Amino acid sequence: MMTSVDTDLIRVLADPLRLRIVTLLAKETLCTTHLVEETGARQTNLSNHLRVLREAGVVETEPCGRYTYYRLRPDVIASLAGHFADLADSARNAAGNKRACP
Repeated sequence: MMTSVDTDLIRVLADPLRLRIVTLLAKETLCTTHLVEETGARQTNLSNHLRVLREAGVVETEPCGRYTYYRLRPDVIASLAGHFADLADSARNAAGNKRACP
């Protein structure tokens, strides 16, 4: 069963730009400058989205001089994927179940 934490995480990842950021960070650790170049988003907008992802626990930061690098936390994504896999299993097992109408 999905918890409120899971549904909050789904809402966080439902934003197209945040999902794009997560997809990019799945491939490599990037700083804000790289993410601006890759997404075309304004730096302030991107920083706001990165803050949301950080607060949700999806990404973690690594200071490097005057830059901050962002790294995806794969355990968080794997946990969410596990919940979706459980839902898919339940749907497969319930394929023949039909509740009668009153």
